[in-house]
Amino acid sequence: MMVSVKQDLKEQPNINPTKFVVWLLIVASVMLFAAFTSAYIVRRGEGNWLTFDIPVHFVISVVIAILSSVTMQWAYTMAKKDELASLKTSLMITFGLGVAFCVSQLLGWKALVANNIHFVGNPSESFFYVISGVHLAHMVGGIIFVLVTLIKAFQLNVHKKNLLTINLCTTYWHFLGITWIYLYFFLLLNR
Repeated sequence: MMVSVKQDLKEQPNINPTKFVVWLLIVASVMLFAAFTSAYIVRRGEGNWLTFDIPVHFVISVVIAILSSVTMQWAYTMAKKDELASLKTSLMITFGLGVAFCVSQLLGWKALVANNIHFVGNPSESFFYVISGVHLAHMVGGIIFVLVTLIKAFQLNVHKKNLLTINLCTTYWHFLGITWIYLYFFLLLNR
């Protein structure tokens, strides 16, 4: 009996706890944004819904999200090839694009306020700020993740024999980009 239990334990796959936590965060975030978009659709159907133009800054942030996914994938590829100089360069560019994304979001909010669209007002205005704001908070977390990965790269702790950090960072970063593209088009098409 004891041998059978030990064999069963050995046959179970080992799941890296850090990988599990990152994927748990992604699944929880998907559920959160699904709840927001569902609530948005239900509330819009009740009426009293203000339609407003989305500032161009949010389109720019879509482009930045796509470019940053490209540079993050480049970083991952360079880590797999042990091209450490290119790895660092691509991570620095990704970090810069992440900061640019945040700036474009803040400029978008500033443009909304200039057009008299406020957080406290019509439900459509509040939803827009909440959805974009929660994504921005996730993006700040992603930028911190990129920075940690960059520091590890400078410490020579990211390379083809140690890909866990860059793998998880890349996964999370692509998730952020895909989520923003989805949210932008959702908000654009469901005004």
